[in-house]
Amino acid sequence: MTDTISEHAQRTAEKGTPLIEMDGVGKAYGPIRALEGINLTVSAGEVACVLGDNGAGKSTLIKIMSGLHSHSEGSLRVDGNEVSFSSPRESLDHGIATVYQDLAVVALMEVWRNFFLGSELRKGNFPLAPLDIPKMRSIADSELKKMGIAVKDINQPIGTLSGGQRQCVAIARAVYFGARVLILDEPTAALGVKQSGVVLKYTAAARDAGLGVVFITHNPHHAYMVGDHFIILKLGRRVLDKRRSEVSLEELTAEMAGGQELAELSHELKR
Repeated sequence: MTDTISEHAQRTAEKGTPLIEMDGVGKAYGPIRALEGINLTVSAGEVACVLGDNGAGKSTLIKIMSGLHSHSEGSLRVDGNEVSFSSPRESLDHGIATVYQDLAVVALMEVWRNFFLGSELRKGNFPLAPLDIPKMRSIADSELKKMGIAVKDINQPIGTLSGGQRQCVAIARAVYFGARVLILDEPTAALGVKQSGVVLKYTAAARDAGLGVVFITHNPHHAYMVGDHFIILKLGRRVLDKRRSEVSLEELTAEMAGGQELAELSHELKR
């Protein structure tokens, strides 16, 4: 799958090289602690899966890495240098791209327009230069084909695509614009089995091309299909942190479902 990824993604580190490192990261909103003591390493050529139910702290973790919020404690390092992002643009400048659950697409706009949304190409450097529409259409069509994404017409509204296809367009867009770390926010949450499979396939393709991927999900089965490293959050804290070789799908599912709490509840109900 590596040769299906855009050449723009080849500016990546050697596999296993830490790209993002969190050490004791925490976030407080006044008296409310949303995250506490989070250690996480995102390495090139690996998928780090962060699992948890609603309110576990997954969204806060995304916001810190993507520059929407700054952390309150601990350290965040990118390429070994400590940083504290003040904006999403700063995070993007470090090669960190986030594909949110709502995809940040405009349903009525064409596929190519969404591909370049916010980063349009112009025929010149002056402020009122016209858009270079033919070039944007050509690049978008070429990049999607490189990832094996087939759309009937690059000019069709993106809202006419399936959920899985829209996710893949968003992934291709992030890869084209130079992402080295790809954060996927619940990419399969609203998709059927077949569409989820498409997204998982291109998640693995991004990993195989040398990107570091952060896969945020509440589905342990999807996580285990692509993950190299698993972290489960509960109420802002880690309750599990293991490599793939250290945990089985059954253990991951049980811990995600409540682990000891579920066992105690089952015992109580039997009584």
